[in-house]
Amino acid sequence: MQRWRGVDEVPTGWGRCVLTVGVFDGLHRGHQKIVGAAVDRARALGLPAVMMTFDPHPAEVIRPGSHPAELTPLRRRAELAEGLGVDVFCAFPFTGAVAATSPESFVHEVLVERLFVAEVIVGHDFRFGHKGAGTVALLQDLGERWGFRAEGVELLSEGASKISSTYVRACVAAGDVTAAAAALGRPHRVEGVVVHGDGRGTGLGIPTANLDTTPHAAIPADGVYAAWLQVGTRRSPAAVSVGTNPTFEGKERRIEAFALDGGGNFYGRRVAIDFVERLRGMWKFESAELMMAEIDRDISRTHAILGTSPVEA
Repeated sequence: MQRWRGVDEVPTGWGRCVLTVGVFDGLHRGHQKIVGAAVDRARALGLPAVMMTFDPHPAEVIRPGSHPAELTPLRRRAELAEGLGVDVFCAFPFTGAVAATSPESFVHEVLVERLFVAEVIVGHDFRFGHKGAGTVALLQDLGERWGFRAEGVELLSEGASKISSTYVRACVAAGDVTAAAAALGRPHRVEGVVVHGDGRGTGLGIPTANLDTTPHAAIPADGVYAAWLQVGTRRSPAAVSVGTNPTFEGKERRIEAFALDGGGNFYGRRVAIDFVERLRGMWKFESAELMMAEIDRDISRTHAILGTSPVEA
């Protein structure tokens, strides 16, 4: 898969393509339906499938300080797009000038003159151009004018709720990582670099990897979770604590992962945590002994949920 930073990286001799465009934060099942439709059309027409996303999130440019919690950093979004069969992942720089561009100018200058789109497939609620004035109906009208076809794909629902990035963020913020996974089609992932903590876990016999997360990361609600810890190619079952550790009067909110297969020294390494199920809230215990007893139960439940077995001493 090719990766472009904007349309200035369109190669010489580029022909026509099928494009899908949107923020696509999370690349949840609704997004996958849209991208899948674009990939299918591209294969049918013998053209490359291009997925365009925006960086930074448009909300941060239009209303500085309003960046929503991020479900998938750009690098992760590209990895997922490749898995869906996308041929080109284009991260389009979103600037104040882009925000002020009219829908007609954006379509003509970017989609027609630079990408030579044959078809454009988006969600049926897709908006674009200055103040979101562009709609799917306008995109279809512009397509008739400039020689491409446009289609709006209906959104998916999860019960009474439409599957959207907003919905998934709400699930994550509430600690309902099971519902988030159902909407995403995979566990919600948080990435970061392992940094030194207080060292208290090592002293208690449960050394943890403390994550310094990516900016704006969507962090689940405080509590303890069954999860998978990904370090390079190694995937370990893990019990993960999110919160301030009130038993020890902690003040800083942290993510700490205890690898149940023996772990290792992860300091300085980039890791990923895939949250599978919330075990309990973040509780304050009267003693370290009571806390350790509950952690033992957390570990047993994590093994049961993930289908793993304790490592023999």
